[in-house]
Amino acid sequence: METRRLEVLLELARQGSMRNVAETLGTTTSTVSQQIAALARETGTALLEPAGRGVRLTPAGRRLAHHAVAILAAVEAATAELDPGAEPAGTVRVAGFVTAVRKILMPIVSDLAVTHPEVKLEVREHEPAEALALLAEDTVDLALTYDYNLAPDSSGTSFDSLHLWNTPWSLGVPANAGAGAAGSAPEVLRAYRDLDWIGNSRNRADEDVLRLLASMADFEPRVRHQADSLELVEDLILAGMGVGLLPSDREPRPGVTLVPLLNPDVRVRAYARTRSGNSTWPALAAVLEHITRRAAGLPGAAGP
Repeated sequence: METRRLEVLLELARQGSMRNVAETLGTTTSTVSQQIAALARETGTALLEPAGRGVRLTPAGRRLAHHAVAILAAVEAATAELDPGAEPAGTVRVAGFVTAVRKILMPIVSDLAVTHPEVKLEVREHEPAEALALLAEDTVDLALTYDYNLAPDSSGTSFDSLHLWNTPWSLGVPANAGAGAAGSAPEVLRAYRDLDWIGNSRNRADEDVLRLLASMADFEPRVRHQADSLELVEDLILAGMGVGLLPSDREPRPGVTLVPLLNPDVRVRAYARTRSGNSTWPALAAVLEHITRRAAGLPGAAGP
């Protein structure tokens, strides 16, 4: 159903005369008649009926004209939102891991309210695989994800990506067990080989990194616990129930020691991912601009 034909129908509903519609739209009465006839064929129902020497809309024609008001308004709004030169407006749907949401998304909410008051955010907390699945099915417009340098996420490469920052990760251990662990990352892990290990309940990459480094140290880690929350990982460590990966840039709670992992180092890489070409949408472009500016001020920020 062509919107141009709906415009003609709506003008006829407003003016009641094909001649007046033709003058308003700068066309001929014959063209107006043809447009209405084509619209009637598309809808499969009569839209006009005789009225004296002229015509008038049928009940079906009047109902369609009523719908045309909302349809044309929605098309106009969508066109304005998608125009690269338009003032950013609309709701940007974001799915991201909790650290990114807290670090770079929540801090820009007040800035957006000042610079682009017509841009709104809809936030969902998800791990990378979940966020990318939502992005692929067009449930969200922006996915904030991460991977490890030792466990790259190939699924993210099918999207447009902005590398935001890197964070070194360490091994979190009980403070009374931290002394003496030194050397390369495999050697550090070997020092705790007899303890239980903590994996991530929602992201396999953490465990992949652990098993890769452990294989370099010739042992198989006993991953007994799984937790998505960093706070819960620390709880388990403090209770003496195991050891696990923790970010180096986060001050651990008393009783937890962070042992650096080097040679090879372990780094988490954060990304903003969008569907190909979608970042030209002004509302999303505005959000990405704020995010990249915020990320640039963080330790480990990605280079240009």
